[in-house]
Amino acid sequence: MMMHTTLTQLRSLKLDGLATGLEEQLAQPGMAALSFEERVALLVDREVHARNDRKLARLLKNARLKYGQAAIEDIDSRAGRGIDRREVMSLALGDWVNAGHSILITGPTGAGKSWLACALAQYVCRRGYSAIYQRVPRMQEELRIRHGSGTFGKWLLQLAKTDVLVLDDWGMGAIDSMTRSDLLEIIDDRAANKATIITSQLPVEHWHAWIGDATIADAILDRIMQRNHRFTLTGESLRTEQSKTSKKEEKTTPS
Repeated sequence: MMMHTTLTQLRSLKLDGLATGLEEQLAQPGMAALSFEERVALLVDREVHARNDRKLARLLKNARLKYGQAAIEDIDSRAGRGIDRREVMSLALGDWVNAGHSILITGPTGAGKSWLACALAQYVCRRGYSAIYQRVPRMQEELRIRHGSGTFGKWLLQLAKTDVLVLDDWGMGAIDSMTRSDLLEIIDDRAANKATIITSQLPVEHWHAWIGDATIADAILDRIMQRNHRFTLTGESLRTEQSKTSKKEEKTTPS
């Protein structure tokens, strides 16, 4: 009865990992051979892991990554793809998030730009940092809605506090003057303080023309280019490769 009360109190205090660990210890007769200090250490370790798991789940949910299962350990670094696994791992394990660096990923459609961006963002979440994924083509409409509803300022503050912002499909489609100004606000809040990942089919040297307004373009690019890491992906579209593989499997599968 006393143990049941203790377990209930632990869960009411949101110490679910510790409560679960205690239940497991009670079910294992061998635990009696351990000292009090050893059993407490195991319980605390279980609670720490449970909290870390909950934090990671929350960070990934808030990030809303396009490819939530993308992981840097699964990077396809075959010859001709333009990806150096050692370079990516060195960057991922480095201090680029705290240093507020930009990562610029360019290449043709289907080359895996969005996947690589999501893999890097997923890894920073595993390290305890926050991330948010945004597709630039959709942002224009979202910005209009937020301006109209009066929530733009609050949303801008949320982005400014986020450790890593992923701006996917940068340079895809024209943008209006309001979006240019908003992008400047977003980038300016992050300059030298928060990390940003940008993916684009356009080579970096064409970004100035895409932004349109020379003054705003100069301001945005000056902030993005201060401290950046670049990846230029190449090779055949991965979507085309996957389609070919699927067709081959269909042909070899007996009816």
